Amino acid sequence: MRSIKHIVVHCSATIEGKHFTARDIDRWHRRRGWKGIGYHYVIRLDGTIEEGRPEWKIGAHVRGKNRHSIGVVYIGGIDKKLVPKDTRTEAQKQALKDLLKALKQKYPSAQILGHRDFSPDRNGNGVIEPFEFIKPCPSFDAKTEYKSL
Repeated sequence: MRSIKHIVVHCSATIEGKHFTARDIDRWHRRRGWKGIGYHYVIRLDGTIEEGRPEWKIGAHVRGKNRHSIGVVYIGGIDKKLVPKDTRTEAQKQALKDLLKALKQKYPSAQILGHRDFSPDRNGNGVIEPFEFIKPCPSFDAKTEYKSL
């Protein structure tokens, strides 16, 4: 079993309200030359949780951090003008919370973070601030929202 240090929350960077599946993401990632979907779990608009890569396989979701992480993505994350936005439906919020709780039980020492929390601290103050985000993904503060899990 892999040593898991991080459970990373992502958004699919798709327009709010548009339905996509793990199969769609798998196709997108294969077109990029990857071996398949980079995330371990996908949360659809209706809250359905789909498996992507098996947990035992190293993901492809945070450059340089995949070996010791699990990647979870929710469908959405941008508005109709392509601006980052927390587009999670109530069903997605509940499914994400339930999945993260289960993953924390399995990997109790893992920290739950958003993709954006892996951005570099460019000004060296010890905090990754919005102006330092390489990507705004997952379009909400997962680190704070799930701190108590």
